[in-house]
Amino acid sequence: MHKTIKKWIAIVCITLLIGMMQTANAQSDTIVFTPQWTAQAQFAGYYVAEAKGFYRKAGVNVRIEHPSPTQPAMLRMRQNKCQATTLQLCQAMEIVGDGIPLVNILQTSMNNAMVIVSANGKDPLTQKGARVGIWSVGFGQLAICMSNKDNLNYQWVHFAQNINLFIAGALDATLAMSYNEYYQLVQAGVKITDKNVYRFCDHGYNVQEDGVYMSREYYETHKEEAHRFAQASRKGWEWAAQHPEEALEIVMQYIDHEHIATNCVIQRLMLKEVLRLQVDRESKKREFRLRPDMVQLANQLMIENKMLKREVPYEELIPQK
Repeated sequence: MHKTIKKWIAIVCITLLIGMMQTANAQSDTIVFTPQWTAQAQFAGYYVAEAKGFYRKAGVNVRIEHPSPTQPAMLRMRQNKCQATTLQLCQAMEIVGDGIPLVNILQTSMNNAMVIVSANGKDPLTQKGARVGIWSVGFGQLAICMSNKDNLNYQWVHFAQNINLFIAGALDATLAMSYNEYYQLVQAGVKITDKNVYRFCDHGYNVQEDGVYMSREYYETHKEEAHRFAQASRKGWEWAAQHPEEALEIVMQYIDHEHIATNCVIQRLMLKEVLRLQVDRESKKREFRLRPDMVQLANQLMIENKMLKREVPYEELIPQK
C-alpha cells in the first residue's frame, strides 16, 4: 500500500512537471507584438489577424501588447518584452546604423504619409525660422533633412502627441501624418488648403514608413514562426482592405479595451488613408515589400544630414531565408 501511494505521488509529480514544461514552451514560442503606438486603425491588419484567427490558423501564437509612455515599443524589444514591432524605415535604419541588427519581415507602407501644416494659410517653404512641432518619439527624420536642404532653419518644438500646441497658436506649423494628426486638425476646424500643406511624398521624399521588424538574433532562431506571423499579418491587412467597415469595428474594440480617447470618424478616415498608402504609386498594387530604391534614398538623405554614421544597405534589412 505504501509503495502504491509513492508510485501515484511520483506519477502526479511527473504529470505536473510535464504540464509546467509544456506551458513554459508555449510561452517561449509566443510572439509578443508591440506596435509603435497606442491602439488605432494604423494597426488594423494585426487586430484583424488576431480577431479572425489568422495567426492561430497559421500555427503561430501571437499576443498584441501596446507600448506605454514609460515602455515604448523599441525599448520593450531591447528588454526582450516583445519579439516584433512596427517601425518607420528611417527609424529602423538609424537603429541598425547604431549597431542593433534588425530584419524587416513585412513591409506594409509603400508611401510616405508625413506633411507640414502651416497656420494662417502660409506656405511652409516661406516660413524660415518658424516654430514647427515635431514628435518627441521620433518620426521626423525627413522633415529635418528637408529643412536643412532648403535652409529653412526651423525651430523644432517637441510634442508628445496630438495637435494642442498648434491649435493654441504656440506653433507656426506642425508635422502631421496624413492618416492621423492631419484629420485631427481638420476636425478641430483648421482650414487646410494645398497652399498651407507640404506633402513630403510629392517633393522627393517618398520614403516608405511602417514595416514589421524583429531583432536579427530572434529571427535567426525562429525563422518559420516569423514567416508564418508575417504571412498571417499580411492576410489581416488584405482582409481589412476588402472589409473596411468590419475591420473598423474590430479596431474600435481594441480602442475601447485600451481606453483610447478617439472617435469612430477619425478612425474610419485613418483606416482609409493607411490602406491608400499601402498601394504602390507605380504598380498600383498592395505589394508588402521593402523597395531597394527607397532604402537607397533614405541612406542618401540621412548620411547627408549626419543621421547615419554608415550606409545601411537593403540586404542588411531583409531576412536571409
